[in-house]
Amino acid sequence: MTKLEQDLVTMLTPAVEMLGFELHGLEFVQAGRHSTLRVYIAHENGISVDNCADASRQISAILDVEDPITNEYDLEVSSPGVDRLLFKQDHYEQAQGEEVRVRTKLPQDGRRNFKGDLVAVSSDMITLSSDGAEHLIMLSNIERANLIAKF
Repeated sequence: MTKLEQDLVTMLTPAVEMLGFELHGLEFVQAGRHSTLRVYIAHENGISVDNCADASRQISAILDVEDPITNEYDLEVSSPGVDRLLFKQDHYEQAQGEEVRVRTKLPQDGRRNFKGDLVAVSSDMITLSSDGAEHLIMLSNIERANLIAKF
């Protein structure tokens, strides 16, 4: 997570929690002059379109006042979905036993993309069973990880 993303989490978490939701995570995707800030909110009873609209208004007001992002961007607020991204150690712990997709920042075992079962989580590492082998991946080396939806 970048410094800007960490600052945004710190800035937006109280407002999202005040609405009764959890700030599951966020990502700021830069694409030239038009970037996107994606904010994922969660609740044990699920998230509706109205919940997203309420959170979007609250978040937008904070961002207008604080102005942490200097270039143009679009704000998107949604639920994490069935293929939810994993941001925090808690997310990895909740996903133990599930199939996940992981992309590392630096190559590991000669590759950066892994798909397999999340076997274990420790304070700074996950164990992923993939392609008949177990891979130990440091949390700090994970660029992006998400659940793989099963239907």
